[in-house]
Amino acid sequence: MGLTLLYLLLDYPRGPNFLTLIIAFFTAVMKNRRLIAWVVLAAGFVLFPWLPYFLRNEPAPSYTGIFGLAWWLLVLATVAEMAHIRQQRIMQAARAREEEARRRAGEERLRIARELHDVLGHNISLISVQAGVALHLMDKQPEQARVALSVIRDASKDALRELRSVLDVLRQVNEAPPRSPSPGLARLSDLVSRASEAGLQVHTEVSGDLKGLPASVDLAAFRIVQEALTNVMRHSGQTSSSVHVTCNEQELTLRIDNEAGSEASPGGIGHGINRGQGILGMKERATALGGVVEAGPRPDGGFRVFARLPLAGSPLTTPGAGE
Repeated sequence: MGLTLLYLLLDYPRGPNFLTLIIAFFTAVMKNRRLIAWVVLAAGFVLFPWLPYFLRNEPAPSYTGIFGLAWWLLVLATVAEMAHIRQQRIMQAARAREEEARRRAGEERLRIARELHDVLGHNISLISVQAGVALHLMDKQPEQARVALSVIRDASKDALRELRSVLDVLRQVNEAPPRSPSPGLARLSDLVSRASEAGLQVHTEVSGDLKGLPASVDLAAFRIVQEALTNVMRHSGQTSSSVHVTCNEQELTLRIDNEAGSEASPGGIGHGINRGQGILGMKERATALGGVVEAGPRPDGGFRVFARLPLAGSPLTTPGAGE
């Protein structure tokens, strides 16, 4: 503005000399230096008409000239402010997209962590139990030790296969998708069979039709049962457990019980689970789907995990878990 005003006061030929001032004003507004831009605009409105009148004895500006200058400055300010508002909206939308992307990435990392915990926790616990059995029976009953080593081999293969399936989401190139289906209650018999090979007798009871379950509910239910049975083998010392699955049009319920017995440690399974992340992981899975999980000692002894998962997607309004 100072250079443009000096140009006018030195009486150089008139022309597009205001173009640089307009560009500078737009730049200041777009760079969010709006206060200095408006101060310069107000100063220009006063100085440009009156300073030549006082310094060079030119005629006083007419009302028409003053109103015309005010109108042009108002148009300039309005266009600049509209461009600034549009720029801010674009920047806010970009920040919102970035925040949404970070949120989704965080949720995906959490999902991967849960999957890794479930896959590795179950299979490594099974391997640990069977390794202990094999060491105990190696000299006295080598055939039984051979069976335990076979279970370890199969569990290791399953762990590696599921681990690859979970980590497929981290691929950086266009590789072929995994051919194995996602775990679900259709594989409940395989899970029970594997637990039986580890020495845990599991009684299952299924009520209702499990076909057509939402994929997220099916996977969460499988992982909850898997985690509950893993904790029985890892912390309880029991040899029997029961799994009850009930499905209706509104929700899927799971109840996993382990019976009280003399072989349980003083802390029991509940003590062991609470020290780890088993119950927390089950609750997070259920909460993400609008469901609920309750876990704790039973009044008649033993331990119970009870879960309710809604099928319609709407969160449950009341806990209503196991007695």
